[in-house]
Amino acid sequence: MTCPWVRQYDQGVPKEIGPVSGTLPQLLLQAAQKSPLSPALAFFSRTMSYGALSLQTARLAQAFRDLGVAPGERVAFLLPNCPQFVMAFHAAMRLGAVTVPLNPLLSPKEINYQLADSGARYLVVLDHLLPKVEATRARADLSRVIVTGLKDYLPWPLNWLYPLKARRQGLALGFKPGPGLLAWSELLQSQPLEAPPLPGSGDVAVLLYTGGTTGVPKAAALTHSNLLANVAQISAWLQVRYGAERLVALLPFSHSFALTACLNWPLSQGAMIIVLPRFEMRMLLAALKKYRPTMLPGVPTLFVALINHPEISRYDLTSLWACISGSAPLPLEVRDRFEALTRCRILEGYGLTEAGPVTHINPVDGLRPPGSMGLPLPGTAVRIMDQETGTRELPAGEVGELVLQGPQVMQGYWQRPDETAQALRDGWLYTGDLARMDGDGYFFIVERKKDMIISGGYNIYPREVEEVLYMHPGVKEAVALGVPDAYRGEVVKVVIVPRDGAPPSSEEIQTFCQAQLALYKVPKIIEFRGELPKSQVGKVLRRVLREEGAAARP
Repeated sequence: MTCPWVRQYDQGVPKEIGPVSGTLPQLLLQAAQKSPLSPALAFFSRTMSYGALSLQTARLAQAFRDLGVAPGERVAFLLPNCPQFVMAFHAAMRLGAVTVPLNPLLSPKEINYQLADSGARYLVVLDHLLPKVEATRARADLSRVIVTGLKDYLPWPLNWLYPLKARRQGLALGFKPGPGLLAWSELLQSQPLEAPPLPGSGDVAVLLYTGGTTGVPKAAALTHSNLLANVAQISAWLQVRYGAERLVALLPFSHSFALTACLNWPLSQGAMIIVLPRFEMRMLLAALKKYRPTMLPGVPTLFVALINHPEISRYDLTSLWACISGSAPLPLEVRDRFEALTRCRILEGYGLTEAGPVTHINPVDGLRPPGSMGLPLPGTAVRIMDQETGTRELPAGEVGELVLQGPQVMQGYWQRPDETAQALRDGWLYTGDLARMDGDGYFFIVERKKDMIISGGYNIYPREVEEVLYMHPGVKEAVALGVPDAYRGEVVKVVIVPRDGAPPSSEEIQTFCQAQLALYKVPKIIEFRGELPKSQVGKVLRRVLREEGAAARP
């Protein structure tokens, strides 16, 4: 069942996109040709034009070629958001190489695994992250390691102050050149690459590792056409004016959401990308004040942090016209409070690494049912299949597994044919998410299949418990999960981060939930914490909470 489109949103948005050709490096090359003097990157108080960014990238591409980077070669990056990431990403792809973005928060063991699994022989790394890969260099087949530092692109006086602050924090900056260790600054002395041998649109562009919440992390192999199709779909949906947007890139580029929403798509629109290397509220507020961005992609925890900041009312956020929320369900209470504060509409969407990642988003204007992740992007077909066999399509209103088909869907998992066959069946991607569709074609994520709680034979979806908790004035953040129970099989446990001030009691929370939920859904175990464990993009890690709970049980 391909989803019907809401009548009021047919106008101006195509139901399909045409065949996608070209490659990702062309996004930067075309922007540099079209508007060479327009600002491409803003990194603290330093801006870089599209022309300068393309020229630096061409120098780096030539240096990569001189080092032996060839088509199909895997080039890994262990970098936060910074200009070097953008340059290395595009320089490698200009040569037809496959990029492998690594999460800077990974442990040395995890880094070693992903380098070995991808077969990467080249690595670009930030200087203070170099100790993480020193042991890896001896075990992995790394031909060259290129070292850079944030201070290389910081404006004065930050480039002078940053090393002092870093040393106080115990960070090891700089490095000693040696066999296989090269300085980024030296590579940029190369002559610009001329007539780059661009890859084919069907070639693999990026290997993006999934979070590995179950089993060993695996890499989704996404082609240039997969990622460009997603860019085209988002462009058709948002319909912005070229060169008009200023977008905050706070989400890490090594994550699929940010790679598309904060890098690939804004490059296609000639936008200014306001690059922040990490989430720090003072840094974010300073960027909001200085650059007055128009768009802010984020995750629910970002919007929670903003609405709860004691000084947020002092900042003028009216330049924002759209905030895109993804990676986790957005509580209605958070959405409504943020929109009342900023007059900016949050467009909640849905996606997954295996699909480029965006597949659904709410309309910019018009109908937006509470709790909906929106409508499928143009060219995306969606089905709801039964949970037991995955072969029976369900009608509107029933809950089943969300199954997708579209030009943004990956080619498969890198060197994992068995897991690819399990995820991709007859051309459809089985997401592992439980969802339902209403009569107007809007979709609602109910829960991950593995996160559903079964208590006494009843199905309980953590999100419905969390929505109630966010309505309590004493709750800042909350997560619900199932824990084993000898009688019921599982019972509901909630972990709560209270707002500033005296936290509510467990009895108060239970009484509040009893007025909103069926008795079997009311939390039986309530735990208060100062913070929740989160991923690199701020997504709450239920897996960590489950593991901690299991370790604490006899």
